[in-house]
Amino acid sequence: MSAIVWTAAVSLVVWLWLLLCQGFFWRTDVRLPPRREPQEWPSVCVVVPARDEAAVLPASLPSLLAQDYPGRAEVFLVDDGSSDGTGELARGLARRHGGLPLTVDSPGEPPAGWTGKLWAVRHGIGLARARAPEYLLLTDADIAHAPDSLRELVAAARTGGFDMVSQMARLRVESLWERLVVPAFVYFFAQLYPFRWIGRPGARTAAAAGGCVLLRTEAAERARIPDAIRHAVIDDVALARAVKRSGGRIWLGLADRVDSVRPYPRLHDLWRMVSRSAYAQLRHSPLVLAGTVLGLALVYLVPPSAFLAGLALGDMAAAALGGLAWLVMTGTYVPMLRYYRLPPGLAALLPFTAFLYLLMTVDSAVQHYRGRGAAWKGRTYARPDTVADEG
Repeated sequence: MSAIVWTAAVSLVVWLWLLLCQGFFWRTDVRLPPRREPQEWPSVCVVVPARDEAAVLPASLPSLLAQDYPGRAEVFLVDDGSSDGTGELARGLARRHGGLPLTVDSPGEPPAGWTGKLWAVRHGIGLARARAPEYLLLTDADIAHAPDSLRELVAAARTGGFDMVSQMARLRVESLWERLVVPAFVYFFAQLYPFRWIGRPGARTAAAAGGCVLLRTEAAERARIPDAIRHAVIDDVALARAVKRSGGRIWLGLADRVDSVRPYPRLHDLWRMVSRSAYAQLRHSPLVLAGTVLGLALVYLVPPSAFLAGLALGDMAAAALGGLAWLVMTGTYVPMLRYYRLPPGLAALLPFTAFLYLLMTVDSAVQHYRGRGAAWKGRTYARPDTVADEG
């Protein structure tokens, strides 16, 4: 057999293994677990780190203030050195819309060894501690919540005995590039961290979606959150690992009515979103980077290449194996496209999208070795992510 046939065969075997043995990552039915309303609703403090978020706050903050929660709840928005009037806008929205009490405060510049977002979260948790809440809801400034979002999260945590319940917010998919790139972002995340494994007792897999995390205060203190993960660029995964390693039970699934309102209209915007932390995910290891590039090529690029090359060269074995692997790949991506209410036909373009992610990952490494580190909201974090040490 030719080399192309062998390579296509290996790719097909990998896809069959992913289909059946990787926690059924491709399924999108992992939603909030069964829940019932508690007899007494616990108190909750909502912590929102915000830096230069004036463009999205009008679409997100009112949804938090309007939460229909039977217990005591309060919102703390931490203005992390914004230059666009984020804090004043938040106060104005609270005056206009009413609802839950809102406190806006600023922590000042983060000290050495802290990422700005986690320093803001620490400040917000410190403000909330005076209220002695049983739960903390950590949510990003671009996340819009349905009116019953908080009560559903609390009910799920109470019913299931979870110390942390997190939902992957539905990201925006309006522009052409958002439709091509965004569903794949969630698909790849689920492939790395299968949701079914995360909530399984005794399983080592741990992850969260930073835009929507309900965390029991006692579990946060036990895991020393956020101090234990203060260096982390990929803070949501580091948070989940810290909570799980300290004995907490965690759960992660897809959201039904928790949505990100942040637009990514251009490829450049999405490129920055991915490349800012991709190399940190690989623990800044050149060997892991090389393995990732080869793995992406084998899994996502070989099937269509073998199929097309086989047809062109008259090698029907290569075309059949490559085509079958491509078909399996496409089939696993269709559920995610349906979740995002997009045409299933876009699944055939997953190899192209995967190639973009490969380039983004390489670019993330290039930026790291140029000394730029991970950058977000005008800040650059040169220190490597230490999830492995602290998660």
